[in-house]
Amino acid sequence: MVSKQRMRLANEKASRNITMRGNVPKSSKNGENKYPVPPWLLGLFVFVVCGSAVFQIIQSIRMGW
Repeated sequence: MVSKQRMRLANEKASRNITMRGNVPKSSKNGENKYPVPPWLLGLFVFVVCGSAVFQIIQSIRMGW
């Protein structure tokens, strides 16, 4: 019984897509989060990498290369 209901719902969804004729969305999922990494995490990564590079340059200058 459940599989028949599931099949009926899938058929209704497909028939709605057919009747829309070109206006079907690319995905049925919401496209809220388009970035794979949050911007704050990317900023933190850049801060750590650039900060360590600056400290490495300062250290190499103080040691005389």
